[in-house]
Amino acid sequence: MWKPNRQSNKPIYEQIADHLERRISYGEFPPGSLLPSERKLAEQLGVNRSTVILAFAELRATGIIESRTGSGTRVSKTKWGALPRHTPNWSRYAEGGNFLPNLPFMRRIREALHQHPDLIDFASGELSGGLAPNEEIASLMSEHRYTSYLGYVNPQGYTPLREALVSYLRQYRGIQTTESSILVTSGSQQSLFLITQCLLSPGDAVAIEDPSYCYSLPMFQSAGLRLFRLPVDQHGICPEAIRSLYKKHRIKMVFLNPNFQNPTGTVLSEERRKELFDVVSELGLPVVEDDPFGLTAYRGDAPAPLKASDPSGSVLYIGSFSKIAASGLRIGWMVAPRSIVERLADARQQMDFGLSVIPQQVAAQFLKSSYFEPHLDRLRMQLLFKRDLLIEALRRELAGQIEFTVPEGGLHLWCRLVPEVHDGKLLEEAIRRGIVFVPGSVYGSDSGYVRFTFARPQAEEIGPGIAKFAEALRSLTV
Repeated sequence: MWKPNRQSNKPIYEQIADHLERRISYGEFPPGSLLPSERKLAEQLGVNRSTVILAFAELRATGIIESRTGSGTRVSKTKWGALPRHTPNWSRYAEGGNFLPNLPFMRRIREALHQHPDLIDFASGELSGGLAPNEEIASLMSEHRYTSYLGYVNPQGYTPLREALVSYLRQYRGIQTTESSILVTSGSQQSLFLITQCLLSPGDAVAIEDPSYCYSLPMFQSAGLRLFRLPVDQHGICPEAIRSLYKKHRIKMVFLNPNFQNPTGTVLSEERRKELFDVVSELGLPVVEDDPFGLTAYRGDAPAPLKASDPSGSVLYIGSFSKIAASGLRIGWMVAPRSIVERLADARQQMDFGLSVIPQQVAAQFLKSSYFEPHLDRLRMQLLFKRDLLIEALRRELAGQIEFTVPEGGLHLWCRLVPEVHDGKLLEEAIRRGIVFVPGSVYGSDSGYVRFTFARPQAEEIGPGIAKFAEALRSLTV
């Protein structure tokens, strides 16, 4: 974010006025658009409000902006005295379209992290840089000569990567498949997007877990789907609830995250897995299995995915490198019947002609290398260490005020607050004290739940971060 140069001989208010004028001339603030308030802009730039008032006065004097009491400050529609022109109403376009914006809480979290990069981040669902295989990837890139061909590759994905995924899925996830049944994507969310856009129609009913990461994704509502919830307890979802939803709403698809579920960390029990297969095979329902956390099992005994024991071919399986290697590689995959893979690959080709070949080559080499298994062992050990630090801090700082079940894998800890407080107020208090987390209502739960991601903050930040959270909570409960 731009900041005024305090070493410059030019007054700060003039620097701000020049900066705003440039942004207006570049079209970032079109004619008629609303500028940030004086107070908000002063906070963003780290200056006094009086300095911003002077900058606005400078721009008003030249006719670039105009202010009205109660309506804020806007870019003039006839700046510099020019004749009125018909310009697009960009605000209306930004608010239109079928694809909905992120939930307000998620936008607030993103804004806070952008404005204050030093926040202790318990919100971002990704690995910290120290957990990623940075040195291993660097070694692979120096050891191997990657192809000089940088054109489009097969829209299903780079063939050697799909071949490597066949071996990976068989060895680590117990899934038997072929490269023709694999679609490489840019991550789990793109897989879900392709499914919701290409395999379902507006008005279709689908079942998702409650709470669920899926609930936080507006893509389901953007596709016009009707969402119905499957409550999650300590053993996962109850399969009989699927039968009830089918009878009432004729659901067409079920979305599940059965291994170390996000956000609760639960694992679907063996008994319920058998019941699930009985129900979906009886009803002819497809199950979308999102399995980003299976290999994070801290003790190494990773629970098998549903797809590994899929008796009737009901499961579309989604995986990703994001939670076991590095989110920046942007590599995910889907295992599905060939007809589905071809349909979605065709859609992918219309969207972007496929992923860049370079990260696909890196991912293929990493999967086949001697680095992969030691990396997983180290990742599990470090995640367990961070989980224990978080639990220790919560028990120390919030004894009697928080309840949780200790997960055996994944990146998250799902907590219920005692007593519950208003989500929005707690988030703002936490941000003010220097930390950020995700309120439970983002995932469909009632107010009073929070999700802490312990993979993102540094180990030395976890204790101080929870102390700050405890201060924020106490400020609202005393």
